[in-house]
Amino acid sequence: MPAGTAVAVLAALRDRGVDVCVGGGWGVDALLGEQTRVHSDPDVWLPNAHIEPLFSALAERGIDRILPWPGDRPWNFVLHDGDRLRVDVHLYEVLPDGSFHYGAIADGETFPAHALSSRGTIAVTAVRCEAPEWRCAGTPATRHDRPTITMSSASASGTG
Repeated sequence: MPAGTAVAVLAALRDRGVDVCVGGGWGVDALLGEQTRVHSDPDVWLPNAHIEPLFSALAERGIDRILPWPGDRPWNFVLHDGDRLRVDVHLYEVLPDGSFHYGAIADGETFPAHALSSRGTIAVTAVRCEAPEWRCAGTPATRHDRPTITMSSASASGTG
């Protein structure tokens, strides 16, 4: 997905009041401030209470089908337009203490709100994204980008 398309999808979500945070590969690139590889979709984190405006915003862009994917769960699934546009959705519940819960009650994970409070840029557009320290430790949703951000962070700091 080109950066401009990702930014347009995120803007459509924000315009509908969705409290969206970028994760996955686009989240890594947002933290780095540049696109380092091709991305098939943005991973988006949002409170489960924002699911209806998410569906409305994406349906307006034609992203209105579930793409069956191994490991789909009610709190994590991929929506698509039947062609090339996809969005990987990660829902969390805000707990009374302000922390977030991702997954089933029996075996889900609780994590601090600051894990989704960093800022980055995609195509010079400011976005909220996963915190680098949380991304490097591995998130409950996606752990496949960990080597990318760890190596990139080391290179940026002159240690790698």
